[in-house]
Amino acid sequence: MVFGCPVANDRAAEALLSAHDSSCGAHGAILSRSVSGLADRLVAKGASIPNHLSASPTEANRHRVRVHRVTVAGGADITFLKSTRLGQTLTASAVRRISSYCLPRNLRKKSQAEINELAAAGLALVYVGAESGDDEVLRKVNKGETFETTRDALDKLGAAGITRSVMLLNGLGGPTLSRAHAENSARLANATQPEFLATLVVSFPQGEERFRAGFPEWEPLDLPALFREMETFLQALELRRTVFRSDHASNWLVLKGTLGAEKDRLLAQVVRAFCVPVALPSRAIGTDTPPTWPSRC
Repeated sequence: MVFGCPVANDRAAEALLSAHDSSCGAHGAILSRSVSGLADRLVAKGASIPNHLSASPTEANRHRVRVHRVTVAGGADITFLKSTRLGQTLTASAVRRISSYCLPRNLRKKSQAEINELAAAGLALVYVGAESGDDEVLRKVNKGETFETTRDALDKLGAAGITRSVMLLNGLGGPTLSRAHAENSARLANATQPEFLATLVVSFPQGEERFRAGFPEWEPLDLPALFREMETFLQALELRRTVFRSDHASNWLVLKGTLGAEKDRLLAQVVRAFCVPVALPSRAIGTDTPPTWPSRC
């Protein structure tokens, strides 16, 4: 999917760019001129192209939509491509800012010089789903990463001047690994100082069976436990200038601020949530099982 526009697979996604343009709401999708030949081949093979788009790159070129900010293969990771191919794709596109998702392991074999070249070609922002900084949690969820591999990738991106937006999953360690998950995730953030940091609450829209295969003892955290984990995480953070967001639809408590300047305010907001549950977003009210609140207020 490219911001809700269907594509056949990752190769089809590579042929589409989601852009800030009025042609598809806030995030318009247009055919990239830089990969128009690939788009032609995909159309010939039956790739799904949104109805409001021309199936012909020639038609797309005729309209000459001006694009300034682009997310390449939105939701997919393009950094697995060979550096030469990726660099050619980026430099062929006349855009000013290109962003992509990134698995840390896809940068292991890329040298610092190669990543610097991608930055020079226009790769400006990378979304990294670190999920956790705790090796045991990462092993149990079969992430395929460790603290060190994630830190190495983030350091390479940072050294190249590429903005890093790191995502962590609140509750991923369950009750048994909650503290280790919070503390080591904070340690990862402290070691890499990402420009953006976000937390989401772990959820399983397609079911928990696959997840529990490697982590059978996992249980979801109730709301107070989620807040305790967030409190532990925030307390351990030592960030200099990171924009922090915990405002995804999965989050029960919305937190926004710049760390570390607003660390105390955010911690106070978490503590207040223990004491005043009615201050939570409306989705927390009227649940089947009301949460049990600790007597700490």
